[in-house]
Amino acid sequence: MPENSRIPRPPSEGPRSLLVDDPAFDQHRPRAYHPERPERLRAARSAIARTPATWVPVTVREARAEELLRVHDEAFITYLESLRETEGNLDPDTYYGVDSVRAARRAAGGVLAMVEAMIEGPVRTGVALPRPPGHHARPDRAMGFCLLNNVAVAAAHARAMGVERVAIVDFDVHHGNGTQEMFYADPAVLYTSLHQFPFYPGTGPAEEIGGGEGRGATVNVPLGSGGGDDVYRAAFERVILPVLEQFRPGLVLVSAGFDASARDPLAEMTLSGQAFGYMTQELAKVAASSAEGRLGLVLEGGYDLVALEEGLGAALSGALGFARFDPERDPDHPDVARAAREAARSWKVG
Repeated sequence: MPENSRIPRPPSEGPRSLLVDDPAFDQHRPRAYHPERPERLRAARSAIARTPATWVPVTVREARAEELLRVHDEAFITYLESLRETEGNLDPDTYYGVDSVRAARRAAGGVLAMVEAMIEGPVRTGVALPRPPGHHARPDRAMGFCLLNNVAVAAAHARAMGVERVAIVDFDVHHGNGTQEMFYADPAVLYTSLHQFPFYPGTGPAEEIGGGEGRGATVNVPLGSGGGDDVYRAAFERVILPVLEQFRPGLVLVSAGFDASARDPLAEMTLSGQAFGYMTQELAKVAASSAEGRLGLVLEGGYDLVALEEGLGAALSGALGFARFDPERDPDHPDVARAAREAARSWKVG
């Protein structure tokens, strides 16, 4: 482990997994209390420490401008750079401190470095703990606690490295509007999302299925408040997994938010930790089938520290095969049925 690692050595050797962490991620700090706070990393690191894997650290660097410009506008990147070593707000929800731009560039760079390592092998599974998070960041602006879109930068980098098809699965409770926008017309990047709806940011109805050549490569499963493990399992079985099996991605990236937990203060879903383990265990099967095992988890939301630690721990256990997760199912849930009807426009689901 590098000297600057905050992660204790796991209690025993186990499956190897890449790990993206960096002290710079702690330096993205609000001036007053904010739910997206450095303490979230303490919970995430605790989950890492309790998972008996062999963690392979990824060398983190700042994402280069040309790597960011695959998904972000040049004027926005220039503006963001002008904010280095200053502090303020980019919108009512999104703060930046004196070290935030550096943290954001290293967060994006760390996730794309993880993708490089997964593609080059030999370790094909990874988890990244970037702060600030990313899936709300749009091509031309920061939004919703997010400065740069980490998972989108990584997906575009994988495509540039020759991966023909990349799948992004977003189970954060909020719709990843920025990620969807960046790949809405791109048939080579499948964006799938399960999220509370209607809810912030107001995007992601089932009818949003992509545009132009990318029609069908966006699959949204909007769920009413109160959805639990049974609903998410049904959504996976009826919509997400059939689409992924037909798309056959060469890389699976997960926008892994844990704010659909029953404990989370910012949302109204009711997931247990088991649900996150179930989703990642099923995604690991998809990755094994078509992507040579390439599965990368990228931290997004999750604002209750207990729920974040529990959810990430279960997600890691599912991804690495430590446990079998078998939640209840609700195959007739109306929200799932509606999403399945929309997905059936382009995919054989139902």
